[in-house]
Amino acid sequence: MGGCITTHALDLSKGKPAAGLKAELWFAGPGGEADGTLWQRLATVTLNRDGRAEAPLASGLAAGVYELRFGAGDYFGSEASGFLGTVPVRFTVTDPESHYHIPLLVSPGGYSTYRGS
Repeated sequence: MGGCITTHALDLSKGKPAAGLKAELWFAGPGGEADGTLWQRLATVTLNRDGRAEAPLASGLAAGVYELRFGAGDYFGSEASGFLGTVPVRFTVTDPESHYHIPLLVSPGGYSTYRGS
């Protein structure tokens, strides 16, 4: 079985899952933008009531640079006061057989992420 990419998001301002937050997964190849590769969208999802994607965003991974783009500005609307728009989380897959879980902790004024399990 190959690796996969999953995500979930928590709305820190409400202390609840970020249900309805949209996320897109993009791939730029082994060298990312440095080698002139154009970004390719792999998936678009809306997180469920638990703040999770229903299925992995990608499986059968290739090594390279990926980016999860979260629609925080649309999610928070006027609460964000125009501060957050798209929250990009760029990461490198070095072991295509591994599970890469990318959580997002988000509020109208900021965000944090880490490699989960």
